[in-house]
Amino acid sequence: MFLKAFFGLCGKAKVENKIHSQSYKTISLALFLECISVLRCNDDSFIVLGVTAPLFKKVSSSYDKPMAYTTGMTLASRSLIPICSKTFLSPLRVASLLSSPEKSSTTFFRRHQIHHLFSTSTTPLFAPVKCSTLETECQAVSRPNVVDILQERGLLESVTSENLRSACSDPNVAPLKVYCGFDPTAESLHLGNLLGIIVLSWFQRCGHQAVGLIGGATGRVGDPSGKSLERPELDTLTLEKNIAGIKTILVKILGGNSTSTSSYVIFNNYDWWKDMTMLDFLKNVGRFARVGSMMAKESVKKRLESEQGMSYTEFSYQLLQGYDFVHLFDKERVNVQIGGSDQWGNITAGTDLIRKILQAEEAAYGLTFPLLLKNDGTKFGKSEDGAIWLSPSMLSPYKFYQYFFSVPDVDVIRFLKTLTFLSLDEIKMVEDDMRKPGYVPNSAQMKLAEEVTRFVHGEEGLKEAIKATEALRPGAETKLDWNLIERIAEDIPTCSLPIDRVSGVSIVDVSISAGLFESKSAAKRTLKQGGVYMNNERVDDENKRVEEDDIVDGKGLVLSSGKKNKVVIIIS
Repeated sequence: MFLKAFFGLCGKAKVENKIHSQSYKTISLALFLECISVLRCNDDSFIVLGVTAPLFKKVSSSYDKPMAYTTGMTLASRSLIPICSKTFLSPLRVASLLSSPEKSSTTFFRRHQIHHLFSTSTTPLFAPVKCSTLETECQAVSRPNVVDILQERGLLESVTSENLRSACSDPNVAPLKVYCGFDPTAESLHLGNLLGIIVLSWFQRCGHQAVGLIGGATGRVGDPSGKSLERPELDTLTLEKNIAGIKTILVKILGGNSTSTSSYVIFNNYDWWKDMTMLDFLKNVGRFARVGSMMAKESVKKRLESEQGMSYTEFSYQLLQGYDFVHLFDKERVNVQIGGSDQWGNITAGTDLIRKILQAEEAAYGLTFPLLLKNDGTKFGKSEDGAIWLSPSMLSPYKFYQYFFSVPDVDVIRFLKTLTFLSLDEIKMVEDDMRKPGYVPNSAQMKLAEEVTRFVHGEEGLKEAIKATEALRPGAETKLDWNLIERIAEDIPTCSLPIDRVSGVSIVDVSISAGLFESKSAAKRTLKQGGVYMNNERVDDENKRVEEDDIVDGKGLVLSSGKKNKVVIIIS
C-alpha cells in the first residue's frame, strides 16, 4: 500500500548516459532524501538510484542530461555504475537507500536501510563509498570470499567459527589482518612452510592484510607439534641469522606478489617477549590457562605417551603462541591466525586466551589448512638430498623447478589447485588435456613448476631455472657457456680432472674417470644405443676422443647418460 500510494504521485523521467536512454516510471522520495529516486521498470522490478547534489551538479556539467548511479548491474562487485539500459536492471532485491551526507566531501552516499519496504532480507546491497575527489570513479569496497576460495582449492581444514566466512567478504566490515607464524629453526623456510605463505597470499589477493610472524622468542623454545623429540637449542647468533633469512624470504614473496607495500607486514615476537618476566607471564597469561585443556591437546598427548615424554618448556609452548595472538589482536588489530592442521591446538589456545583476557567474543578467528602430502600419504617437500628450501642460496631455482617437474601425474592436478593461483577453469583444462590422446608427457608438471617457481623466486629465478633446464636437456640447441656450466655445477655431480686426462682421451675413458659409468662395457653399450651426450650433443662414435674445442672456454665440459645422469667435468 505504501508503494502504491507513492507511485500514484509519479511522473515520467529519463535516466541517460552517452550511448543509451530508457524511460521509467519513477517515484520521488523527496520527502525523505534529496536527489534519491526509486524506479520501477516495465517488468515491475525495482531499483534505487541516487545522486548527491554536489555530484549532480558536477555530472550535469559533463553530460547533456543527468546521470543516475546504482549498484544494480554488478551486485557481486557492488560497484557504482551508470544506468545504460533496462537490460542491466534485472529484478533486484532492494535493501538499502543511498543519500548524501550532510557535510562530507569524501563520501557521497550514506546507507539507509529500509529492509521491510521492498524485501524481507536484512542484507544491505549498498555500502558507503570513499572518494578523494568528485571526478574520481568510485567503487564500493567488495572482496571475494577467500574462505570459499580456500575450500574450493582444498586449502581449508577447519575454522574456529563459520562467522569468518561472512566477515572476510562483507563490505561493511574492515579488511581482516591475518597472520601465520614461522619459527626460525633454519636459515630458510622450506616447502612445508609454503602452504602457509600461499594461504596468506590468498587473503592478501582478496583485499586483506597478510602478517608474517617470525618466532624470535618461540624459536628459543621449540614447537612440539608433530615432533617426537625436543628440538635442539639454538644459540643467539644462529637465531639472528635464521631470523634475517626468513624475513628476506617473506618480504620477497609477499612483497613481490603484491602491488601494495601496505598489504603485508612482518613482526618478530621477541619484541614483546624480551621484557616480560616470569611473574608477569604467570599473572597475565598463566592464570587464564587450564592444565586439563592443555593436556588434552593432541600434540601434548602424543608426546606424553612416548618414551621421551615432554619437558615443561615444550608444554608451555602453546601458551606462548596463544599469547602472541592476544598481543597481535590487542596491539595490532590482527584478528585471524592460520596454520597447518597440526597447529589447531595452538591456534585455539590463542582464541581462548583472547576471549578470557580481553573479554572479546567472536572477534578472533582461527583457520587451518591440510598438511602437504603426496598421494601415498607421505609428506611432500622432502627429496633424497633433504628439505626443499625456499632460499636460492640453499637450493637453486633450477633444483626447485626440477622437484615440481618430477611430480607424479596422480598428484599434479591437486598441487596445481593448492600451490598455484591458476583459476580452477584453467586447471580443469590442463586436467582434460592430460586425458587426450595427443597429450605431451609432463606438460602439466611443467605448468606446475613454472607457477610455483615464479611465486617463490620471481620472474628472474624462473628464467634462470628454465635456461638451466633447457641447457641440460640432451640434444638441446642451447649453446653452453662457462658461466652457465658453473651455475649448473652447483646442482649436479661435479668432478675435477687434469687436462691430460681429458684432452685427447677417448670419451669412454673420460666418462669412466668422471664417474658417469662404472665400466667400459656399460659406457660402450649406452653409446651404441645413442644415450651418451657431450655438451648436449649426441656421441655416435665409440672411438670419439675429447678435443680441445670440446672443452668449453678451456675450463670444462658436460657429459650425460640419458636424460637424468649428468656430470660436469672441471679442468683442474
